Amino acid sequence: MRKKVVLIAMATAVLNWASISFSGAAENHMPYKGQQKRQIKALSSEEIDGYLHGKGMGFAKAAELNHYPGPLHVLDLSEGLELTPEQIQRSKSIFNAMKKRAVSLGEKIVATEKRLDQAFASGTVSAEQLQSLVTEIGSLQAQLRIAHLGAHLQQKAVLTPNQIHQYDRLRGYTEGGGHNHSHSHAH
Repeated sequence: MRKKVVLIAMATAVLNWASISFSGAAENHMPYKGQQKRQIKALSSEEIDGYLHGKGMGFAKAAELNHYPGPLHVLDLSEGLELTPEQIQRSKSIFNAMKKRAVSLGEKIVATEKRLDQAFASGTVSAEQLQSLVTEIGSLQAQLRIAHLGAHLQQKAVLTPNQIHQYDRLRGYTEGGGHNHSHSHAH
């Protein structure tokens, strides 16, 4: 009798595992489900919004997390960083220049992604067109990332080492740090 109970328990465990594995496998075969309805298949509405409004979208993490503050966050934390009027003005200038460049590049990225999507949707995409559009998108994305990272590079030169340390603390990047700062990383 004991053998039978053990075998039933083992069989139940195997069936449960198989059921979980199968349902997980089925989900893994549909990672894009629903995305076929997007305006531009390769971009979510959040990504389109980010590109069109010059949002950071994580492009400057290499700088942000290595003690190169972003100008928007520096301005947001100006009181805690005890910025001088000159530092505030320079930070605004850096941010505005970056934002203008990022919006321009973002508009081009969205337009080029739309052309790529339309080429596939029409069924007329050629290998040459594919090469051209994807290369253009890659170049624009590189330029956009440079714009965001470059703003961080410029911003660091505006601040003192103590302000940079304070920035890292207020952004929660150091022990004992943390500042409830809830909006998106837009630089």
